Amino acid sequence: MAATTQIPCRQLFINGEWREPIKKKRIPIINPTTEEIIGDIPAATPEDVDVAVEAARKALVRNGGKDWSAASGAHRAKYLRAIAAKITERKSQLAKLESLDSGKPLDETVWDIDDVAGCFEYYADLAEGLDKKQKSPITLPMETFKCHVLREPIGVVGLITPWNYPLLMATWKVAPALAAGCAAILKPSELASITCLELADVCKEVGLPPGVLNILTGYGAEAGAPLSSHPHVDKVAFTGSNATGSKIMTAAAQVVKPVSLELGGKSPIVVFEDVDLDKAAEWTLFGCFWTNGQICSATSRLIVHCILKLSLSPSSSSLPPYVVIKDISSFIAAKFLDKLVQCCKNIKISDPLEEGCRLGPVVSSGQYEKILKFIATAKSEGASILCGGERPRHLKKGYFVEPTIISDVTTSMQIWKEEVFGPVLCVKTFANEEEAIELANDSQYALGSAVLSNDLDRCDRMSRAFHSGIVWVNCSQPCFSQAPWGGKKRSGFGRDLGEWGLENYINVKQVTQYTSNEPWGWYQSPSKL
Repeated sequence: MAATTQIPCRQLFINGEWREPIKKKRIPIINPTTEEIIGDIPAATPEDVDVAVEAARKALVRNGGKDWSAASGAHRAKYLRAIAAKITERKSQLAKLESLDSGKPLDETVWDIDDVAGCFEYYADLAEGLDKKQKSPITLPMETFKCHVLREPIGVVGLITPWNYPLLMATWKVAPALAAGCAAILKPSELASITCLELADVCKEVGLPPGVLNILTGYGAEAGAPLSSHPHVDKVAFTGSNATGSKIMTAAAQVVKPVSLELGGKSPIVVFEDVDLDKAAEWTLFGCFWTNGQICSATSRLIVHCILKLSLSPSSSSLPPYVVIKDISSFIAAKFLDKLVQCCKNIKISDPLEEGCRLGPVVSSGQYEKILKFIATAKSEGASILCGGERPRHLKKGYFVEPTIISDVTTSMQIWKEEVFGPVLCVKTFANEEEAIELANDSQYALGSAVLSNDLDRCDRMSRAFHSGIVWVNCSQPCFSQAPWGGKKRSGFGRDLGEWGLENYINVKQVTQYTSNEPWGWYQSPSKL
């Protein structure tokens, strides 16, 4: 199947046209399943960024601003819906390209492409809704004034997106930015850019006005950094690593440029003793191993209820009975971990284009080595590998890592504290809700949290106590275009998706009018003030 899928040879997409990079540089595309080069992508440099930013600025004011920024939301919605329709039409091709590029199982990339189309449709609806919100009146305490609010596009925006959901993460930013009336420059990750360049082809096919969306592939240092620091980019929205997010924030601070950052996490999943073990096992594994474990919100810290088994010592004629802990492993924890290990053995690890694949390769050799190093460090620190931790024996090529479960973890270990971004689950136990909350919140990150319990009052208490931007109750990882996505602490700030995602790209302007025919007279009658 892979051999019949042709990798399109594309250029940079600037001002509605394909353009060769000024320095004519290109980056090889490596299939993570076979470790073979299957094509290449253009590599933008600062010179290309300048050209793209100029095109975007012109798109905002072309024809007196009537083309895009000052056009009605309904006008912009037509293009968003046309893009959605073309994405759906090309779904099969796009899904295969994304699996080849990123290593994600084909079933998952098909779901992702459906979500891409749905996201464009959703923001088309919100674009139309902006027309009704223009000149929103505000009630004032003084009758001699009236006030309304204008919602205007923030301007030219730089969008820098990751490789784990190449087209979907790009869409989370592109769709609301275009709906708001912004002109955008998208810089996807060099590790997986194919489908983002196909989005450019879709935009060209539906006749999106030139310069409204420009797509620059390339390395972060040569394309992403110049984009984020460019003086004529009005905002930067970024999803990726904490280290890169910090650099973007520093660059933006020099010119007081707004940014929104989604920087990953180390999310907990808390499992109580009253759950159905089969359902809990599936959500636990899905929450950590979906997308080959490369999920910013992965619930990769399993915190499972531990009920101590207590027994009395034999009575003595001279001493009263006393309590002895005979077994510190709990029924729920031990049985649950056994089930997880057995389930891991049944996960199909294969070429992502094979039917039934549930775990493909991680995206690159660098990511592969990083994950194995995390596992080796955990072992050296005293943790136990319950399953996985190595390359699958039946696969001799590709960046494959077995689904891995690590126990005997302490809160000081690297595996507990740092984001692995791979199919690795670490485990701790707890005795009561207070301890579970303390463990769950014991992280510098705060993106997602999950709780599994049949006691909904308990779930509500846990939801309120979690330090995170997202909480899942009796599930893990569901995501909808209508609901806000983002975190707290070192997971960043700002929100993608929902109405909150649209507000990322809108400036609000207060317009207040003096309506009286009488002079204001502040120097004649100070009492008016």
